[in-house]
This record gives sequence, structure tokens and C-alpha cells, in this order.
Amino acid sequence: MKRQNVLINHIPAHLASSVCLTLSLTLAVRSHNESCSVWDISQGNHTFCQNTMITFIVPPYSGCATVQCLIMSVSVLIQVKLWRVCDLDQDQPSNAEVTLSAADGRLEIVLFHPAASGLLAVASARGVQVWDVTRDTALTVLEQHEDQLQGLAWKEDGSLLASSCKVKSLQHRLFYLLHSFSGSLFMFREADLSLSLSVSHCLTDVSTRGVALVPKLALDVSCCEVLRLMQLSDNFIVPISYQVPRKTGQDFHADLYPDTVGHTPAVTAEDWWKGENKQVLTSSVLASTSSSPLSTPSSSAAPSRSPSSTSGLSSGFLPSPSQSSRAIHSMLGPSSKFRHIQGAVLHRDTHITNLRGLHLTTPGECDGFCANGQRVAVPLAIAGGQIAVFELSQPGKLPDTALPTIQNSVNVADFCWDPFDTHKLVVAGDDAKIRVWQIPKGGLTETLTEPERVLRGHTEKIYSIKFHPHASGLLASSSYDLTVRLWNLETGEEVKRLSGHQDQIFGMAWSPDGKLLATVCKDGKVRLYDPRKSTLPIQEGPGPEGQRGARVVWVCDGKYLLVSGFDSRSERQLYLFSAESLASGSVASAPADVSPSTLIPFYDPDTSVLILTGKGDTRVYIYEIVPEAPYFMECSSFHSSEPHKGLCFLPKAECDVRDVEVARAIRLGKTTIEPVAFRVPRVKKEFFQDDVFPETAVWWDASLTAAAWLSGSNGQHHKISLRPNDMTPVSEAPKEAPVRKYLPSSVYLEEKTDEQKKEELLSAMVAKLGNREDPLPQESYEGVDEDEWVSKELTPQTHTPDDS
Repeated sequence: MKRQNVLINHIPAHLASSVCLTLSLTLAVRSHNESCSVWDISQGNHTFCQNTMITFIVPPYSGCATVQCLIMSVSVLIQVKLWRVCDLDQDQPSNAEVTLSAADGRLEIVLFHPAASGLLAVASARGVQVWDVTRDTALTVLEQHEDQLQGLAWKEDGSLLASSCKVKSLQHRLFYLLHSFSGSLFMFREADLSLSLSVSHCLTDVSTRGVALVPKLALDVSCCEVLRLMQLSDNFIVPISYQVPRKTGQDFHADLYPDTVGHTPAVTAEDWWKGENKQVLTSSVLASTSSSPLSTPSSSAAPSRSPSSTSGLSSGFLPSPSQSSRAIHSMLGPSSKFRHIQGAVLHRDTHITNLRGLHLTTPGECDGFCANGQRVAVPLAIAGGQIAVFELSQPGKLPDTALPTIQNSVNVADFCWDPFDTHKLVVAGDDAKIRVWQIPKGGLTETLTEPERVLRGHTEKIYSIKFHPHASGLLASSSYDLTVRLWNLETGEEVKRLSGHQDQIFGMAWSPDGKLLATVCKDGKVRLYDPRKSTLPIQEGPGPEGQRGARVVWVCDGKYLLVSGFDSRSERQLYLFSAESLASGSVASAPADVSPSTLIPFYDPDTSVLILTGKGDTRVYIYEIVPEAPYFMECSSFHSSEPHKGLCFLPKAECDVRDVEVARAIRLGKTTIEPVAFRVPRVKKEFFQDDVFPETAVWWDASLTAAAWLSGSNGQHHKISLRPNDMTPVSEAPKEAPVRKYLPSSVYLEEKTDEQKKEELLSAMVAKLGNREDPLPQESYEGVDEDEWVSKELTPQTHTPDDS
């Protein structure tokens, strides 16, 4: 059995001491200060705190999906209280729904019956009471215990109740969790660092204060997960997953998932007390995991709640099986249709090889190289800030002789192509100047030494430059002088100067509509500017804690800002911020790995796919970003055999839609330039995959001029369809009749008559022995004619003396 410590959804427990879990995946945690917190582990939010509590438990049939669940508490006032916890986004009740005066003396244990609804066993100092909580009635009292009770356990069918007492010589108390359907027994000791399983042993990172089993119906069958624990430590709740290694997770492995206990109780407490015993109906794990997506329940569906604390439980005590299945589906989370996206380097015939003298140590704010649909610009490690330009239409091996370059006379800080002019390259240098170069048609044939235009205004070295997504000739630049300046390339003038930064500007990005500009700074702030209205930020919020570098990009139609940076431990991290409320901090985050280079993001608005990689990396991370939880849906990664300088993505029109190619990038290696295609696996490639290729914005054409934008106008890109004329959309493809893979069982199981069996036997014998009436092989021989025979007469030979 494979163990996997999934260290996600760490929920601070504030010196917690015990934990329990409902079928609706609501987690209740008791702290040392005798208060209870209730958590939705699928969302990470919590609510509802109740004091004066020494223990609690959840009834096995209380998990009414995300609508409500019952939490039972035992107070120091020797009372048992049942609380109905509603949706964690709503206000919680201030009074318990049911209060039981269970016994005299300190209460130790409470335990619900495994098959009967509303039946509760309560252990006090030296006795056990069995209660019908629906009628607020004690059914019986079990005494004759010599010392303090420490354990209670119902038999699986609920017919027997076992108890254990304190042993005075016991030094450490062991806790057990038995998973009846898999036969797995877990053992742990409070404050210990290990969890023991009958077939495995898991060493944890922190001390264990409590352990709860996740319901079987909530397991992830796609990865052969057979068990999942929620480990409670002093400050965290850590999911621990047990998985069985299998070659494929696409198929359902029935041997790992027998039917498990369902959600509906078998009998009522009253019927059980009268002597009736029934087994709880089982449910298929596969049926649960293939349930319909979670839908928001209406307010009218919420069960009524009695205001009296002693009025008994309403009919809402029993959960709806459909609600429970929806809650379990919510725990498993949505699935991305791009999760199996594949990256592949194109054929060697498309490569540019024999690159020499590359500049591999460009500043962190620079992408390292840049490309458009026609050519690639690469910095060289030659004095004078030289840049080589290669035509993508001319792949092959480069000559060993010197290449024509662009000479900037100073070190290059950043450079990029004009998105609306494939011949215009803008370069920022260490001398605080921005040079505009015009590449001749057909590419460089000679070295360029004089730029078309030089922009002057910054007083310190420039960090980065970014073109406006809609307005032609509008450029933004950030500098060590802690300003962001906007330039009109047509006139060569500085048109705006933005201030408000307190430290180095790591990155900046224009919003998709071109109205706003976002920046991320070394001072740990994310800022939002409206350059046409104010030179100061209109919003400001906390950003990444790490100070090694960061990048920012707009996602989800401009609703969110994604920041790639580092956390306080210098580990790479992704953060998602709401563009409407930066001050509230990130709404979600996703860890990456440990590496010194910043992840450079690329976002495809058509598919919501985010692709990231860093300088010197061999792995390319791919996520689908969604505007609601879980926000980050991880997809398959692309790995290369050698480290690369980075990736630069081409316009969507360069993608091969016939091969379901959703993105194409140029990968810069140490000596090569290679195209990389990112494809989505599809079966019917003869059809145009219109669910993957919606109409795309023509962002490589300007929608207005810089002067028009500065005067207050806003542009919008027109959209085009990438569908070839000879392809039919897959949504309009004719439905094929289902083809039976195998013959029906009736063909094999049909009973044959004796005559049919006899004929088949004879046919088999004849086929094996052949036809007896056929002539023998030797009968076909014709022999030799008489005149062909030659008779030779034998003559006697005489010997002469000489022969001897």
C-alpha cells in the first residue's frame, strides 16, 4: 500500500485536542480552551465556536450535504447538547437544538448507534446510559464498572455494546480506528509522531492529537485511494492518503472498492429498543463518485429548526442521500478538460541550431528572449549589448561565422517586439534609454548600429518594458528611479509618469481591456493604476512575502490578478488576487517548488490555461484557472531533457487546430531554438474542436492609436474563428450508432442440439484429416517413356601384366 502525505488545506487548529468528521465533509475541532470550531474541508472556511465543551461527536447520519449537520457536545455542566450546524456561510444557531441531562458525575464518552437513528450511548464516571435523543428519554443504564470508563464501541450491526475501563498501570493511551470494509486498523498514541496500520507504517511530521477517517464515499477512486485520514496536530489538520499502486487509474478497480455503508439508518431508536435489528443498506462507491455536479440548494429546502432546546429533533435529523452525494462530489472537486494536455517539441527540421555565445544571465525582470510569428530576438554575450535576430521561416544550422546583430552600445536590460509591427524591436538599456529598432524585410543582412528612435526620461536603469494591448505605439517602462512612464513611440514623448512605489518593481501587466496597469513590487505590495485618471495607485494590497522576484498577469477576463513569486521561505508560489479588492489579500494560492528563478507566466484567455516556467528549468507547469474554488486546476506538466532559457508564445493563429494545438511556443536552449506545441488529446480529430477553440481575439492588430487612448477612448479587438473551411465543428458532428465491442453472451451460451454438435464434430474431423476420395500423390506420377531407357552391355575387362 502506498502512502501519500497530502499536505494541503492546512487548517490552523489553535492547540487542538480532538477532531471528528461528518459524511458531509464538515470537520469539527475541539481546542484546549474548550471551544469548538467547525470547518468545511472542501472550501477551507470555518465558523461556529461553542465554549464549555469537553468532547463532541458527530452522528453517522447527520451529514446533510452542505446544508446542515449535527454536532454533539458534552459540557462541564454534565449535559449533552446537540447542535445543528447550517451552511458555514450562514449565521449559526446560538442555542443547542437538544439538551440531555445525561448522568451524575463527569461525562467521558458519547457514541451514536451505527444502525439506529437518534440512539446515543453516554459513558459517565462508572456507568453507561443509552438515550433516545428524539424523545429525550433514557432507555437503560449499564453499571458495574470498577473504574473510570475509557472506551465504548458498538458492534457493527448495533446489537452489542462493549466498554473498557481504566487500567491503573497504563502509561500511554493508544487510540484505534477500524475501517470495517477494508479491514484496516489504525493505531496512534497522543502526541506521537507515527500512525501504524496493520500493513503499513506512516511517519508524520508533527505530533498527533487526534485522527478521523474520511467517509469511504469521499475517496478518489481515480488514483486508487482506499483510505484517507485527517490528522490533527497542535496547529494543523493534515490529510493523509493511502493509495494502492495500479498501472492505470482510468478504470474502476472493483476489488478495491466493495459496497460500503450508506447514509440512511436502518431502524429508529424506538424500534431497536423493541428488539428489531437491521443492517444499514450499502452503497456503491462508483455510483457516488459519478454523481451529478454540486448545485446550490434553495432556501426552501432547508429543514425547519425548533427554537426549544428540549423539543426533540425534527424530521430534518435524517440527511438526504442525494445531498450527501453532492457534498462528496464537491469534495472531489471539478476536473479540467485540459488535465491531459501534452507538450511536444516539433520536428528537428523546424529547429534553429548551432547557436553560440548566448547571453544566459539577463536580469530577472527580463524574459530572456522574445519572439513573434516571424522572428526571434536573442541577446548575445558580446560587449555592446548585441542582439541577434533569426527568421523562423529559415530553420537549420547556423554558420560558424559571425552573424549580423543589433548593437545597442550598452548592456541590455529588457527588450520586446511591438505586437502590432513584427519588424519593430524595442530595447531598454542600462543607460536609462529606450531604443527603437526597425528590422528590414527578410531579416538582418547587416549589423545595425543606429536605432530609429531613442526615448530619454528615466534617470536610473530600466527594469522592464510592456506594450499596450490595444493602442499602437504606447509603451510602459519601469525603472530604478521607482517610476513607471508611458511613452508615445510615434512622437517619442513621455506622456504619463506613475509614482507610488517604494522599492524595486518586479513586474507589470496591462489589463485585457487596456484601462488599468498592475505592478508587483519588492516592498511586498501589488498596485493597480488607472494612468489616465491618476498618477498614484487606485488600489494597493499585500503581495508575495519573498523578495527574490515576481511576475503578474491578468486572468479570468480581468477579474483576477495572478502573481508568480516567492513565499517567506523562498519557495515558488502562485497567488490569485481579486482585481476589485487587492487590500483583502490573495483569494487562493498554489505551491510550485524550490528554485531560484521566477516563474514566467503565459495566460491563454481562450482556454483559461496558464503556462509557467523559469530560466534554467526543465519543467513547464500548466494550470487551468477558474473564477471560483478551487481556482487552480493542475494539468499535466511538460518536461524537457535539458534546461532552457525560457518559453515565448506565438499568436494563436500559428497553432495547428487540426492537431488540437491550443498553444505554440518558442523554446530557447543553450544552442537551439525549438518550437513546442501544446496539444489536447482528442479522438475525433477530423472534426474542429469548437469547445477548445472559441472565437479568438486578434490581439496582433491594434484597435486604436496611442493618442486616441490618451484622450479617453477605449478599443476592442475583433474576433475571428480558427475553423478551417473544410472542417465540421465537433458539436455538429453526426452521432454514431453505438458499436458493440463484443458479441452478446447469448452467442456463447446458446444451447446446441445433438445434431448440431454431431455436424460440428464431423466437420472438424474432415478438416483435420482431409478428403479421403482425393487421389493419392503417387498416382499423379506419369513415369518415363520406353525409348528414354538406355541399356548398357557389360563387357569383361582383361588385365595385362603391365597393369600389375
